[in-house]
Amino acid sequence: MPIQYILQIETATQVCSVALSANGETVAFRDIDEPNVHAAQLTLIVDELLRTSGLSFKDLEAIAVGKGPGSYTGLRIGISTAKGFCYATDLPLIGVDTLAGMTAGFIANHSPIAANTQLCPMVDARRMEVFAAVYDNQFQPVVPPAATIIDAQSFEHLNVGQRIILFGSGADKLETLFAANEQVEVISHFKNSARHMSYLAYRAFQDEQFADVAYFEPYYLKDFVATTPKPRR
Repeated sequence: MPIQYILQIETATQVCSVALSANGETVAFRDIDEPNVHAAQLTLIVDELLRTSGLSFKDLEAIAVGKGPGSYTGLRIGISTAKGFCYATDLPLIGVDTLAGMTAGFIANHSPIAANTQLCPMVDARRMEVFAAVYDNQFQPVVPPAATIIDAQSFEHLNVGQRIILFGSGADKLETLFAANEQVEVISHFKNSARHMSYLAYRAFQDEQFADVAYFEPYYLKDFVATTPKPRR
């Protein structure tokens, strides 16, 4: 079976991330977890990763990119960069749901997941709001992605014996809120990464689920609201 390489880009959160996968398995990745580095570092990381892997764009089969939900600015940078690569190389574009990618990565690193456990990936959306979805232990969607305000009653719907695991940048701020709730577990410091999307990107490639490069847009979940910088004193 020939090796099918996919370049993967994920910029929905503060983490600027690039990965290379071969037949659905991550073979190299680079994550930079620093604020506001996407515009300056993304193309440099791509170049570095390809070079150190001994590959070029001619060796790739597709470009995959996290489509959100997440940071408005981060998504615009990541998706415009991926589209630019596709235009320049005539490679197909694959859009991967960021929350699904996070869940695939979590399952890969925490298997097996108990049957009574649901998984809730979260991307921070400021204050107590998050972009979140819910999956069961078999990676089947239970609650679709939504922008949600979290409070102490958010998971009261859970049945006796059921539990839910929260993880991602949106979950980190909820540790204290659910510290006394035995049904809710917060896994802190789970970082979003392009390496989490390898399985989903390869599956989409095999099924020829390619995005229209000209019309592909980020999955924002809610409208962007521009704010005016505060005047300096």
